[in-house]
Amino acid sequence: MPAIPENEVRRLVAQAEGATEYAAQGTGRVVNSREVAAAIDHTLLKPEARADDIRRLCDEARQYGFATVCVNPCFAGLAARQLAGSPVRICTVAGFPLGAAASEIKAAEARLALSEGAAEIDMVLNVGALKAGEDEYVVRDIRGVVDACREAGAISKVIIETALLTEEEKVRACRSVQQAGADFVKTSTGFGPGGANARDVALLAVCVAGSAVRVKAAGGVRTLADAVAMMRAGASRLGTSAGVKIMEEARGGTEGAAAAPAGAY
Repeated sequence: MPAIPENEVRRLVAQAEGATEYAAQGTGRVVNSREVAAAIDHTLLKPEARADDIRRLCDEARQYGFATVCVNPCFAGLAARQLAGSPVRICTVAGFPLGAAASEIKAAEARLALSEGAAEIDMVLNVGALKAGEDEYVVRDIRGVVDACREAGAISKVIIETALLTEEEKVRACRSVQQAGADFVKTSTGFGPGGANARDVALLAVCVAGSAVRVKAAGGVRTLADAVAMMRAGASRLGTSAGVKIMEEARGGTEGAAAAPAGAY
């Protein structure tokens, strides 16, 4: 995939900045607490997480009606058993958090997790390969996990670690995600130098507009205002470890904040 022309990058960035400003003014779509809950991937990916922590995470997800619990692969089976009979899905990760594992390992990791009950896989693309312009490799790397997910009827998400990328690289990453047939492009692992911000979310949304690819914002989504800002900017899924706090904020009498102006974070 050739480099994206500079004028095309500038056009996409300008469009994204316009969308971000529009959302920050509170003139965009109104988001209610139920919609926020249904967008949340309730996340615990800390290396020190224990089985009891995962059970608690699952209980919280069931209570608040979150979309998924997002756990490390070793806990996929436990989470699936804990949430059996619940609409909450199991999400896990592949090639996490660096994206530097061999493509075959990422695909095998995804297949194992899917066999244990995972229904969504968040993989990390190979950032170094993207930055080196090796886009064909990047597409193949993603496609291995996408194919595994399709075989299992599961959802695939691709983490591009926006904080490490130039604007042009973000655009190329989105095009690679589209070309590989993934379901989502995701901002961040939460372990990189920065997390999601509304401007990046808007840029990803602009880049994948007109395709089946959706946007997941993750990293630093800690408050109801953060969640609403990301959704207004174009995210339809939110990765956060603060889901309970966000919902308690909404249910504690501040649900109106979901309709109030929310800026970029």
